[in-house]
Amino acid sequence: MSNIVIGIEGYVGSGKTSICRELLKHIPNSIILHGGNLYRGIVYAFMHSAKNIDLKNLKDSIHEVDAKKLMEDLKVEFKIENRESVVYIAGKKIEEEKLQSEDSSLAVSIAGANANSEQFYLFARHLIDQYKKVFNVIVSGRDLMKIYPNLDYHFLITASLEERVRRKMKQYGEKADYCEVKENIEKRDALQEKSGYYKTYDNTIVVDVTECKTVQESTLKVMEYIKEKDK
Repeated sequence: MSNIVIGIEGYVGSGKTSICRELLKHIPNSIILHGGNLYRGIVYAFMHSAKNIDLKNLKDSIHEVDAKKLMEDLKVEFKIENRESVVYIAGKKIEEEKLQSEDSSLAVSIAGANANSEQFYLFARHLIDQYKKVFNVIVSGRDLMKIYPNLDYHFLITASLEERVRRKMKQYGEKADYCEVKENIEKRDALQEKSGYYKTYDNTIVVDVTECKTVQESTLKVMEYIKEKDK
């Protein structure tokens, strides 16, 4: 039986990354490719290597940037460690908390709406094909149907705004201001929609996890569809 590719997209704060990690326990010989974190790594490297780049002028500065070329120029690498992809920049591993910070997340949403991603998508497609030869691949990210049209499963994870804010507050250790977190999520939602993300296709399975109390519950809702299709 050939290996499969499962695409997991989701609204900001819906828990798609946690679901992907939990799926590793249910899907044998599987790995996660965090496509979003690779893109985050590119934007992180860009903002920390270029002078006078901040959120205010990122939109103008990244408009003509080729994401794939920028990745090569800034020595952004993708590696698999403990069944998950991690990001290295110039040989140094970038911790996830830096990639997932509020500023980094908003910067990625701005870049996604304005950067030239065509070559990056081709690179990602090739990467998925290479890993599929050996593993069942769980891909987390945005615009996955355009990146990899032959997904065996395409999931869109949703949850209410209030629930997503609550989960982000928990992720940030309750240190963040509720109103600021909510505003940040609303801004990112608007940017994602402007970029054409959150789009559903004929084969898209929308899974609402608002009422799920744990990531295990959310993951089991996803697994129900996988089991049903494989019957």
